[in-house]
Amino acid sequence: MPSHKKCAMKNRKNDGGEVGLSSSNVFVDLGFPPEEAEILAMRSNLMCELERLIAERRWTQAEAAKVLGIGQSRVSDLMRGKWDKFSLDMLITLMTRAGRKVEMAVV
Repeated sequence: MPSHKKCAMKNRKNDGGEVGLSSSNVFVDLGFPPEEAEILAMRSNLMCELERLIAERRWTQAEAAKVLGIGQSRVSDLMRGKWDKFSLDMLITLMTRAGRKVEMAVV
């Protein structure tokens, strides 16, 4: 599920420290074990895609809640990036309810 747009990120000031090389997974860079980092990255990508889809379709949170079959407060959690409140299974379910197909690739 490649996304051509990235989730909006808040600008952060550089603390003046050295900049190091990054892996392709920010969660690995943050010190998570590789297996956990992969799942966190998948969840993050799905949440970003759902947020983009809701904005693209110009749904209110109430409209999104109805289509996705969840409460408006859960849509709010999604839009606020509260990734700890959504399992990978749930995010795949929400994408499917939104009419999108989720595919996984092993590389």
